[in-house]
Amino acid sequence: MFILPGWAFAQSSGVVSPDSAPSDAVQVDSLEKNPVSNGQTSPQQASIFAPSKTPKTIRATEILDNLKVDGSLTEAEWQRATPVSNFFQVEPYQGNPLGSQTDVRVLYNRKFLYIAAFNRDTLGRSALRATDFKRDFDNQAHDYFAVSIDGFSDRRNAMSFSTNPYGTQRDLLSFDDLLYDIEWDGLWRVRTSRTDSGWVAEMAIPWQTLRYARSLGTSALQAISGDSTGQNNEQSWGINFARNRRAANELSAWSPHPRAFTPLRMEYAGRLTGIKPPPPSPNVRIQPYILLSDDAYKGTEVGDSRATKVKIGGDAKWAINPNAVLDLTVNTDFAQADVDRQVNNVTRFSVFFPERRQFFLENASLFGVGLVGRDLGEGGNMTIQPFFSRTIGLAILPDGTSKPVPIDAGARFVYRSLSRNFGGMFIRQRGTDDSPTTDFIVGRFSQNIGRQNRIGALLTVKNVHTGAGVSSYQNSVLALDGFFRLSSSLSYNAMVIGSTSSGGTGQGMAGYSQFFYRSNQFVGWITQSVVTRGFNPEMGFVSRSDVVANTPGFFFVNRGKWLPKWIRGFEPGAFVEMYHKASTGRLQELQVNMNPVWFAFQNGGFLGLFVNPNVQRLDDGDFRPLGIGIASGTYRYARYSLLFSSDASKKVSYQLNAETGNYYDGRLNYVSGTLRISPIPHFSLTSSAEINQFRNVGLERYSQTVGLYSIESRMAVNPRLQLISFFQRNTYNDKNVWNVRLAWEFQPLSFLYIVYNNGVYAGSLRERDRQQEQHIIGKLSYLKQF
Repeated sequence: MFILPGWAFAQSSGVVSPDSAPSDAVQVDSLEKNPVSNGQTSPQQASIFAPSKTPKTIRATEILDNLKVDGSLTEAEWQRATPVSNFFQVEPYQGNPLGSQTDVRVLYNRKFLYIAAFNRDTLGRSALRATDFKRDFDNQAHDYFAVSIDGFSDRRNAMSFSTNPYGTQRDLLSFDDLLYDIEWDGLWRVRTSRTDSGWVAEMAIPWQTLRYARSLGTSALQAISGDSTGQNNEQSWGINFARNRRAANELSAWSPHPRAFTPLRMEYAGRLTGIKPPPPSPNVRIQPYILLSDDAYKGTEVGDSRATKVKIGGDAKWAINPNAVLDLTVNTDFAQADVDRQVNNVTRFSVFFPERRQFFLENASLFGVGLVGRDLGEGGNMTIQPFFSRTIGLAILPDGTSKPVPIDAGARFVYRSLSRNFGGMFIRQRGTDDSPTTDFIVGRFSQNIGRQNRIGALLTVKNVHTGAGVSSYQNSVLALDGFFRLSSSLSYNAMVIGSTSSGGTGQGMAGYSQFFYRSNQFVGWITQSVVTRGFNPEMGFVSRSDVVANTPGFFFVNRGKWLPKWIRGFEPGAFVEMYHKASTGRLQELQVNMNPVWFAFQNGGFLGLFVNPNVQRLDDGDFRPLGIGIASGTYRYARYSLLFSSDASKKVSYQLNAETGNYYDGRLNYVSGTLRISPIPHFSLTSSAEINQFRNVGLERYSQTVGLYSIESRMAVNPRLQLISFFQRNTYNDKNVWNVRLAWEFQPLSFLYIVYNNGVYAGSLRERDRQQEQHIIGKLSYLKQF
């Protein structure tokens, strides 16, 4: 089905996609020489301005005692701190005055860095938006306050800590404002309070959680910060604060940056001065767990059995120094991870299921390099990744979902610095009756060049031992990659990959090359990729083999005064997806995606219309969508699409994607919709439906309607005690899936989970022979930081 475009989100939220963010500042035009001007700047004329040569500063106040973090700010210490305000409007009107300001204070003692923000709002509680208490919440649907900290003052890397008005946490690591470890969970505490004049956020971040350089001399600090007032034993860090006032969909930042960038672009950050952090020292974090499970199976396909098991294992993290971290895992378990969603795929591309397991998500930005088919369309539907962590510890089922395979142990080492990053990972996967013992090895190195360029290499080795009917063999992949900022708006990204297996099999290559241009008014790209027929990265992922892809595209961003106030931007565009078979050079697929209408609304919603002429060539019946056989030949047809989304921050929100038109030798009508009801942040209910209506498709003139339905609820006492339930029904394979999780974070990053999983589906022997598997799991994990 057609993929949801991403430019509405990129423009309306002020958060751009990792590989499309522009970099170094360009010349300053007359409108932006004073970006904090109170003049009414036209959003269409707003340009990219350079970072200030005299950055803003906020001075931290030292205190002796620990504060009670409760969101009230009644302690006398907070009154001693000097507040900063005067935030800069980034969206929707760059540089214009804000409707409500934000006051920020900073304190510190020997254990914590304290940050407090009073987020003023003249509408009070009624204006606050928060749809749920999910950690790492969707920042497009919430009010939030965020802080970005550059402890090394390298103007490239940042640790980000965010909260909504109800104290829900969102944290991530950012590298060059290009790559993000969104699933990184730091150890920190936040509490909030809400009043008739706004809301308060109070954060306590342990020094052990932060990464920063050892104490620098005064001259070094002055050289980094440009501040001639440095004092002995004090450090000066890069810092920025950001706020999203969601009722107005208004993004602001303390230190100004252009709307094309994000608050994580640390070359635009201000300075945090006056801090005297303790010398960074090795710190260790251990997290053992104990798990009790009851597993039951019933049916002729899965057998009849029931077993109760006890499992003990855990993880450890050792921050050897500010640059190096070692992670260890033993008898790894991911019972609490979210379950895969079923997908009915009617395209010629394999489905890319996201990683959901915490151990592999951390530091994913270092190891997970490659081309990922994005909503924006700049890579089309092509995904090429030399390393994909879902190949470890998961067995892929026929419907594309997976079931876990035991992991005995693993280790990961990561080193990051201003000049280079490198890391390695080793995982031992336990042998079972269905799969042999397997070792997974991956190594990664990248070298920074200049301010925004880098080159790198990645190596994977999969070592399969003899067992489960498989003879031992090895599969290896080597990838070389580079990223280059050719100008502030133009970047180039490329990778070449080779694979080989024991006995001379699995030999092949893949690669991609991409130019990407982004300004406030225009976005364009040219992406080329190739995957040869023999390419076989067993620790990686490719969405399509034996293919040469060309996917150019562009769209405009028009914010002229002719637009009504409720429309933020008019963003028409077009992009092409053209795929040839690599082994023959013959055209296999051509899709022209013309997007004459795309409106981004001021409330964060959007409306888009698409016309999609298609040319599809099938050789030897090599495509069977949902098992439908289609004759070889060339097919020409057109499809038409409508996409609509309401304000995602409202108590009731919805999305709709509707398509119609011919489909190969028949017709396909498609509709998918999502409805979310969130009357209060403590409760949200999301239901969705995806319907494919086939008419006279394929050799058997298939005419049926296939539905995929789901419902998810989230009930929370607070952000630390939640009950999440999920049900999905797929009429294609007659499969029902339930997942219920009770999660209690009884202290920071220490959890009690109770999980119920149930799957029911029709057996392959008889349609009425129902197969069932049921798992009831209790897991207790405890985190201790030394």
